[in-house]
Parts: sequence; structure tokens; C-alpha cells
Amino acid sequence: MGLQKTGLKKNLKAKDIAALGVGAVVGVGIFVATGEGAHMAGPGIIISFLIAGMVATLCGLCYIELATMFPVSGSTYSYAYITFGEFIAMIIGWCLTAEYLVAASAVASGWSGTFVGILKTFNISLPNAIVASPSKGGFVDLPAILIVLAITYLLYYGMQESARVNNIIVGVKVFIILLFIFLGVRHIQPSNYVPLLPFGWKGVAAGASTIFFSYIGFDAISTSAEEAENPEKDIPRGLIACLAIVSFLYIAVAFVLTGMVPFKEIIAENAVPGALARVGITWGSALVGVGAILGMISTIMAVLYGQVRVFMVMSRDGLIPKMFSKVHSKHKTPYISTALTGITAAVIAGLLPLDIIVQFLSIGTLLSFMCVSIAVMVLRKTMPNFERKFKCPGVPFTPIVTVIACGYLLANMKAKTWIGFCVWLALGLIVYFTYGKNHSVVQNADNENSEMDAV
Repeated sequence: MGLQKTGLKKNLKAKDIAALGVGAVVGVGIFVATGEGAHMAGPGIIISFLIAGMVATLCGLCYIELATMFPVSGSTYSYAYITFGEFIAMIIGWCLTAEYLVAASAVASGWSGTFVGILKTFNISLPNAIVASPSKGGFVDLPAILIVLAITYLLYYGMQESARVNNIIVGVKVFIILLFIFLGVRHIQPSNYVPLLPFGWKGVAAGASTIFFSYIGFDAISTSAEEAENPEKDIPRGLIACLAIVSFLYIAVAFVLTGMVPFKEIIAENAVPGALARVGITWGSALVGVGAILGMISTIMAVLYGQVRVFMVMSRDGLIPKMFSKVHSKHKTPYISTALTGITAAVIAGLLPLDIIVQFLSIGTLLSFMCVSIAVMVLRKTMPNFERKFKCPGVPFTPIVTVIACGYLLANMKAKTWIGFCVWLALGLIVYFTYGKNHSVVQNADNENSEMDAV
């Protein structure tokens, strides 16, 4: 039930875990969602990031408790299985699938916009038909499709990211963002902050809901618990460090970006490099753009890896077909799972606009966070004597506030986003009742035990 040990080496330290989280988050949020959120909240996106960071911090404390109790793969899916059983775990696993798939698509869409923006600084323009989704007046976002397929091929072939390489990439990404802040802060026009809340608090809440998926890095951190040298110390330190770094970077970038460019004129797909190009710092724009597209490549890779891992754990439990955990005889990779994940993410990135992708993604993230928060309270009752190497402070207050805050952000989602998510959830329920329920490892074990008792 998602709890089997995988024999992975315990060689990750707190700094590696923090870098893993920052690597998954920085790129998804800063390079992709900041501009999109600014169109909803105006300069109030600064407050949106502050609210999202506070909610994420509360939920992070809940994550730490569960990650140190059950240092295994599968993250939220495994916690849901232990706490609520198979049916809820299937729903959460399906939400995670949407979360990771759409995260890869969102970053690929942002990558494409940044790539096209860099080409424009060199006076190279590609036809709109092949660089924009149908709703944006194009035919297909070809660069987004090609980058996802290229990374999928690398994962299929067996390319692996070591913690050391990831740390270097994260270092480059953080340097690029700090460079943007340094260059941009001198071009802030205070008049761009007026009015601070052009769409009121409703706009701030909508912005927070939209950019909340940025904190998907929690899943990467909790999944890494099985590979931590000392989960009791490394997971809390790594997660708290990740939160502090990410929250500072998000708020700083949002402050500088909305100060440099009137929010209505921010180009969502190329927000950060585009802001520097607008004020004439073309070399800075090109450098930040190149850093962004390199950084986003590592993010897409990390997110696709996460999706494949969720598929493998669900497949191992019998909830989805066994082919998803089938390993290639030569490359030693889950090739069917990798190929299907990559192709699906490529199609989403190529045909759907960034704003719809980003909003759809946040629903899955918020529901996962609510599940983790409720699980902490339930397990305090059902497993009171289980060793807790880290205890979330303020239970039940902390989890309850987290659930209410996540619920509030969910209530501010657009109706069409909920409709799309409900369709996705219905597909998941069909998969469970037509396949998962009959092939579940736990269900089959219970049936065998019943037959043995009858004999």
C-alpha cells in the first residue's frame, strides 16, 4: 500500500533536501505563475504570495510530521492510504497525477514563452501558429511539446539526476533570480503600485489560489524522506529552509516585477526576462532568460520523475494497471509509465493556454494539502502511540486553520476550472471501479483471507 521500501540509499542531507524542494518550486512559480497571478491581483500579487507562503508554512509542519512518521515513497498518496484507506488514496493519487502532469505542462508552456522571448531579443520571430495554443490564436505550442518530449526521452533512456548536479542547477536558478532583483529594483516606478488592490481582496485571493501550486515542492521533499540520512533532523531542516528561501524569492520577484511594469502590460509567458528587456537591459534579459529556460528544464524533469513515481506506487498497489510499473529490460526505467506521462503532458502544454493550466494545477495541490492536514489529526487519534520524531505544533489548531485556508482558496477558483477538474476526477473514479477495486492488492489479500477462514 505504497509503504514498501525501495532499497534506496540514505545519502541526502538537509541541504540536499532543501535544494530538491527549491529545485522543484523555483521555476514552476517564479518563471511561470508570477505574471499570470499579477493579471488577477495586480500589485496585490505581493500579498497573494505572502498569504500562500503562510498557508504553505502551516501545511509544511503537517507534512514534516507525516514524512518523519512514514519515510517512504508515494508522499501524500501513501499518507492517505495509511489514514483513510484505499478509496480516498485513489482519489488523492489521481489528484497528484493531475498535479504533476499539469505542473510539467505549465512549466513547458512558460519555457516556450521565455524561449520565444529570447529569440525576439535577437530579432528572430517564429510564426504565431506554431508557438501559441489555439485559444491564443495559434495552432499548437510546438516548443512546449518538443521540450517535454525531449526530456521524456532522456528519462526513458535512463538519465538520472544526482543530488550534486541538482544543487548546482538550483544555485544557478537562485543566482539568476537574485540578478533580476538586483537589476530591476533600480527601475521600480512607485506609481505602478497604485492602486495596490485594483481587484480588491477577491483579486488577491484569486491570485493566491492561482499561484499556490508553486508550493508543489513539498511533495518532492516528503518523497525524499526514504533517502534522507537522518529523517528526524534532515526533513524538518530541509523543508523549513526550502520554505524560507522560496517565500523570500517569490515575494521579492513579485515586488520588483509589478514595480517595473504596469500589471496589465506584464507578458505572462515571459514575465521576468520581458521586464528587463522593457527597460533596455537586453543583456540582463538574455542572461535571465537563458538561466530561466535551463532552470525550467530541470524542473520539468523533476516533476515528470515525481509523476512516474506516483504511477509506480499506485500500480504496485493494483489501483492502476501493472504496466505502469513495468521496467525496461535494457534501460531499467519504467518505460510505459514514462512514455504515457510525457506524451500526455506534451499534449496539454501544446494545446491549452497557460492560465487554464495553472489554475487547474492549484486545485490538486490544495486538495493534497488538505488531506495531509486532516491526516495529522486523524492519526493522532488512531495511532496515538506511534513514534513521532517531529510533532506538528498546535494540533488540532494548525491543521484546522490550514484546511480552512485551503478551502477558502479553493472557493476562489473559477467555475470552468472546477468543471475541468471534476471531469478528471470522474475519470479517476471510473478507473477505480472498473479496474482498481478488482485488482487491488489489499482487496485480493482480504478475499484470500476470507476464503481461508471459510475453509
